[in-house]
Amino acid sequence: MSPASHATVAALSGALGVRVDGVDVARDASPSLVDALRRILDEHLVIHLPGQGDLTPDDHLAFAALWGELAIHPSLPSIDGSDGIVEIADPTELTRVWHQDVTHLEHPPSVSIVVAREVPSVGGDTMWANQYAAYERLSPGLRETVAGLYAVHEGRVGDDEVAAAIHPVVATHLRTRRKALFVNASYTTRLDGWTADESEPLLALLYRAAVRDDLTCRHRWTAGDLVVWDNRATQHCTVGDTAPGERRSLHRVAVAGDIPH
Repeated sequence: MSPASHATVAALSGALGVRVDGVDVARDASPSLVDALRRILDEHLVIHLPGQGDLTPDDHLAFAALWGELAIHPSLPSIDGSDGIVEIADPTELTRVWHQDVTHLEHPPSVSIVVAREVPSVGGDTMWANQYAAYERLSPGLRETVAGLYAVHEGRVGDDEVAAAIHPVVATHLRTRRKALFVNASYTTRLDGWTADESEPLLALLYRAAVRDDLTCRHRWTAGDLVVWDNRATQHCTVGDTAPGERRSLHRVAVAGDIPH
């Protein structure tokens, strides 16, 4: 992995995720590094790069910009002086629910790049679930049923406005061309052309199928961890088990994506 050719890669679980050691993002960031990491991401969906505590907000933004155009969050403010970095401060109800980020937008982010700035003494792990595998493990009859269906995703933009987007229930990844399940309990409200009551049984089944234990990996945060994940091919959630009175502060930058299709 030039320029960090000494890097090592180790699996986080059997379903998805790898840890990459030997990379100093602040020092090594370059188009060639990101090309190498993108190939790893396309295969493994989640990359943990430990030991990035020296990464400044400017370094974080510069590294993210090598992945593509930055996506500004529609409702969360950027941290002072760093447009594009939002703080994910836990615990919150939203982060505890399995989801993909801001799928109520026409162009949901393609990639999230997160640095852990403050972590609790215990708890607050993040879990991811492989949505390629979630789709592939549906029965042939259910895959045929959901093929061609679209779902309505709704969420807040700004202070009071609600935005909605319609996306396919099964989306084809822009680079890998693999099909992934693309509905989540945070933003998907109904199937397009169906009522909410009609949609609920099928969506509930798909939500369960999306986050089966054998599709997941789990990461315990250490301050300075940097994690990159594919927002189109995974869902994620926070395990809400932090010690009372403690908090977790993550700085997240998102990379813009295409229209799901």
